[in-house]
Amino acid sequence: MAHIVIMGAGLGGMPAAYEMRAALAKEHQVTVVSAVDYFQFVPSNPWVAVGWRKREEVILKVGPLLERKGIGFIAKAVTQIDAEGSKLVLDGGQAGEETLAYDYLVITTGPKLSFDEVPGAGPHGGHTHSVCTVNHAETFWAQYQDFVKNPGPVVIGAMPLASCFGPAYEFAFILDADLRKRKIRNKVPITFVTSEPYIGHLGLGGVGDSKSMLESEMRGHDIKWITNAKTTKVEAGKLFATQVDDQGNVLKEHEVAFKMAMMLPAFKGVDAVAAVPKLCNPRGFVIIDEYQRSKAYRNIFSAGVCVAIPPVETTPVPTGAPKTGYMIETMVSAIVHNIDAELKGQKPDTQATWNAICLADMGDTGAAFVALPQIPPRNVNWFKKGKWVHLAKIGFEKYFMRKMKTGNSEPIYEKYVLKALGIVRLANK
Repeated sequence: MAHIVIMGAGLGGMPAAYEMRAALAKEHQVTVVSAVDYFQFVPSNPWVAVGWRKREEVILKVGPLLERKGIGFIAKAVTQIDAEGSKLVLDGGQAGEETLAYDYLVITTGPKLSFDEVPGAGPHGGHTHSVCTVNHAETFWAQYQDFVKNPGPVVIGAMPLASCFGPAYEFAFILDADLRKRKIRNKVPITFVTSEPYIGHLGLGGVGDSKSMLESEMRGHDIKWITNAKTTKVEAGKLFATQVDDQGNVLKEHEVAFKMAMMLPAFKGVDAVAAVPKLCNPRGFVIIDEYQRSKAYRNIFSAGVCVAIPPVETTPVPTGAPKTGYMIETMVSAIVHNIDAELKGQKPDTQATWNAICLADMGDTGAAFVALPQIPPRNVNWFKKGKWVHLAKIGFEKYFMRKMKTGNSEPIYEKYVLKALGIVRLANK
């Protein structure tokens, strides 16, 4: 009997647990360990921030859901990974530390939000907000309710080494739509400040016609922008950014006034993962081979935002490569197949497709892109907009939450609809 432990209960961890339990023989044990006892549907956080969703609509208590499927759950933070000894050290609170042994470890922790890389940034003692977690989105909403009574300038964007730019664009347009509904948009200048070399880069070197389309949308919504921007510090009501040219030479020093700001931070690996010798790159992301397996420890696999993926291209201000939801699910499926193969005495041979699919809401319309694969050259590379994307995003939220409730990681209709579009999870299946 083998014990498979999954770190994290998010967009990677929950599907991994469900898929692992369905694929492996019953004698094998599957356990999820998470610092929090709930799953949060992160793509809905921009809606939470403007009051379009409530917390209870975008989270699920995971313990009962996992237990119903025969999956163990431990709601404790991992303080240390003993990779040589194949065990985790858990925070036991006043009871002290405890250990959890594993035969295979699947790391799906998501990132550490590195607000401290920019002085004055972040919702905890800083001057900027975030929509990276439901807690952060709720903090914005609490302040936003006072803001609309006495509005002023807003800054939205992404700091150096941010690696998922879609939520910043989403939030800019969602906020614009909400302010228009309140008939106070004319009182709120919006400036988009991003480390991307151009609007629509998205950390992907652009997708289809994303540059011209998103520039047009931002002009149409009266959103000004500053690209190639290195945010250097934030003070109360002021964001400081150095804008550079394509060679990295300083073009202009910006001092952008704001009454509210939402800036996506740089991502790093979580402390317990980053501390393991030879497991990670210098920023704490897990170094994996083509089978999602650690190059240093053969019984450790990883998926999601916490894996090391090199930037698609070098940019004047450093940017990270995004890992979208479907891309994460392809990684998870590959891990499950490869662990199952090892347990059967076979060599792992399954590779994820790393296909990127994104539905970005824009308040009353939306933008969608498909990059197959994410890293160029691509077989499919398109970017479209329309009201259908807004409706599709709402539908996908409901669909994914139901998928997590029922414990089906890939319903039959998802499998065949996406396959009909040429979108598959695994490269060699």
